[in-house]
Amino acid sequence: MELQEYIILYKRDLNRLKKEISAYATEELLWVKLPGTINSGGNICQHLIGNLRTYIGLQIGGFSYIRDREAEFDLRLFTKEQLLLEIDFLLEIIPESILKMNEKMMSDEYPHDVVEINSQQSYAFILTHLYQHLAWHTGQINYHRRIVNHEI
Repeated sequence: MELQEYIILYKRDLNRLKKEISAYATEELLWVKLPGTINSGGNICQHLIGNLRTYIGLQIGGFSYIRDREAEFDLRLFTKEQLLLEIDFLLEIIPESILKMNEKMMSDEYPHDVVEINSQQSYAFILTHLYQHLAWHTGQINYHRRIVNHEI
């Protein structure tokens, strides 16, 4: 996949994530943990923010960030409005970070083990994994939102 194609997909799905978070009827519904699940929509969104800010924004783009992964799941780090602002920030820094790369770099080894497998992980592999991770969790947020908003 070309760098511009990654940018198109990340922007599309970050806008989908923003639409999902915006569609929660109330602030409190964003943090409801449904029976049989372990995370609220708000906690999943916080996790996506931490993940993308760390592995793309910081590692590729050089945008400062200190991650507390446990807090992403255990605490309310942001209000609904702040989550939306963080997504807007991702919409700026993800394309900027990817544009700092070149096609040759795509086959270079990423400096951290993100996927926890015993093999080399290229930048292309990591960008693909992180994109899939964003899409997967956005789908979870969609179902969470529709249930807590009583839309299904």
